Amino acid sequence: MGVNSNRVEDFSSQETTLRITTESIVPGMEIHNVCLPPKKTTLQKLKQRLGEIFFPDDPLYRFKNQTWCKKLLLGLQFLFPIFQWGSEYSLRLLRSDIISGLTIASLAIPQGISYAKLANLPPIVGLYSSFVPPLIYAILGSSSHLGVGPVSIASLVMGSMLSETVSPHDEPILYLKLAFTATFFAGLFQASLGFLRLGFVIDFLSKATLVGFMAGAAVIVSLQQLKGLLGIVHFTTKMQFIPVISSVFNHRDEWSWQTIVVGVSFLVFLLTSRHISMKRPKLFWVSAAAPLTSVILSTILVLCFKLKTHKISVIGYLPKGLNPPSANMLSFSGPDLALAIKTGIVTGILSLTEGIAVGRTFAALKNYQVDGNKEMMAIGLMNMAGSCSSCYVTTGSFSRSAVNYNAGAQTAVSNIIMATAVLVTLLFLMPLFYYTPNVILGAIIITAVIGLIDYQAAYRLWKVDKLDFLACMCSFFGVLFISVPSGLGIAVGVSVFKILLHVTRPNTLIMGNIRGTNVYQCLGRYKETSRVPSFLILAIESPIYFANSTYLQERILRWIREEEDWIKANNEGTLKCVILDMTAVTAIDTSGIDLVCELRKMLEKRSFQLVLANPVGSVMEKLHQSKALDSFGLNGIYLTVGEAVADISVLWKSQP
Repeated sequence: MGVNSNRVEDFSSQETTLRITTESIVPGMEIHNVCLPPKKTTLQKLKQRLGEIFFPDDPLYRFKNQTWCKKLLLGLQFLFPIFQWGSEYSLRLLRSDIISGLTIASLAIPQGISYAKLANLPPIVGLYSSFVPPLIYAILGSSSHLGVGPVSIASLVMGSMLSETVSPHDEPILYLKLAFTATFFAGLFQASLGFLRLGFVIDFLSKATLVGFMAGAAVIVSLQQLKGLLGIVHFTTKMQFIPVISSVFNHRDEWSWQTIVVGVSFLVFLLTSRHISMKRPKLFWVSAAAPLTSVILSTILVLCFKLKTHKISVIGYLPKGLNPPSANMLSFSGPDLALAIKTGIVTGILSLTEGIAVGRTFAALKNYQVDGNKEMMAIGLMNMAGSCSSCYVTTGSFSRSAVNYNAGAQTAVSNIIMATAVLVTLLFLMPLFYYTPNVILGAIIITAVIGLIDYQAAYRLWKVDKLDFLACMCSFFGVLFISVPSGLGIAVGVSVFKILLHVTRPNTLIMGNIRGTNVYQCLGRYKETSRVPSFLILAIESPIYFANSTYLQERILRWIREEEDWIKANNEGTLKCVILDMTAVTAIDTSGIDLVCELRKMLEKRSFQLVLANPVGSVMEKLHQSKALDSFGLNGIYLTVGEAVADISVLWKSQP
């Protein structure tokens, strides 16, 4: 490269020059200039960066080049998706939505009662929560198949977190106030994430974390239902594995054989119907109708034999009527406010994660898109409204949504139909639930949560990523043996540790040339690759930040030492040049720039040349602005590894 000029070029000059070497590994190799990115002001860079962070989907692209009337209509459709599909609604769609709405209502009514008891709330609150939130979601939500209502995980977490401080039996009014207040804060947190477009916060709950958390929660929930299945009256309120099992066997004298027979019989019936629907998806209605069928049959059974089944506890009186207002029960002061906020944030994150994941799953099946930020706002606003109308935390339920999808739902009207069916139940049918046995609610809960134990997903984690499997197991055993919030916290901690590990200990590898080509790949991965004499080619596969700059310096120096040992052992030529392939270095900070400069000085003292290959635009710009490129000379930076090897080899041959 004795005749080459400085090849770092300002893009604004709009020139592209080529230099063709006469000798290289691949004949006719072209040596390209390395261009700086187009010049931008600080404000332009900040605007672009914020846009990439908060608006990666460019939600306002539909408003471009539109008239004011059209923009107004698009704005209404953006804020209220019901205006988007409502204009094209037809009787054919209504027929499908009525069928699916009534089908999920048959599942939502018994599940609502059951999940309310799981949260240590009055059963009627579960029905209230299946009426108001679905109506609000139908207006604001963007998913056509999401079935809205109480879910097991959020119910479990709310019940366990609140009952640790406040007893739902000794202080029922205070407990109810905290539940509604926590629901308000859950909705406020969810809506804020959507409005501020901070949805990436929930990404810290990784798939591995959720697999372990849900499995652990499902086991704890199922064990808690042994109280109802065995007819135990005095049962522990703790949510850990050992206290629950101890309570089961310490109260053997309270076991009721009548309750056990009824509970096991209907549990087998529910599990069988679930198995049938899983094996034959066309028979989805079997598992959907099974909970309501169990409630009806068990109620009739207890009613007919109530003199002989007096040991079977029943739900008892449930008030008729619409949701009573509960805004006056929201408490924003007092010693328990911190508990309500903490419970609201934790349940809000969990319910939001589940709702968005379920919505996107069924949207992918029907090839339409769900806007995550709009979903956060919709779920958040419906929870805020629900907290003022005697509802607790709700979101999109996977079981309800699966039934809704299989029943042929076309739009969110299916949620309106379901809410209407719940309304009729609240107004006229509540006395019919008086003799419904509590044991049936336990059987319904066990059947619902058993599907959360995804052992196949855990096995895939073990096969693919051991650290993900560790996070999964930490979450699982943390929930089982410590507590539900602690198990979740441990799992999130392991996931964050994994991120930090990848950032602070990035992957580096040694590269070689695939014979007869200009392709350079990992030596340990491709057998066709071979070392290039006198060159050490290293690839860095991460950004270079303050957190990993020291490690990278130590690791690169170790690579050089090992390469020198290999050369001595194999009687090869001396090492002259170290090339850093920076293709995967997407960003660099001042510590990273200092690393590059210090590394160049250290290698120069040892008579080694340091060369940078293919730095991306942002990295190139920072290196240029910091004047770090000035010390690299005329042949210190190249567009590709191949060009660097070819040009430097020619330079060496031209020297005496």
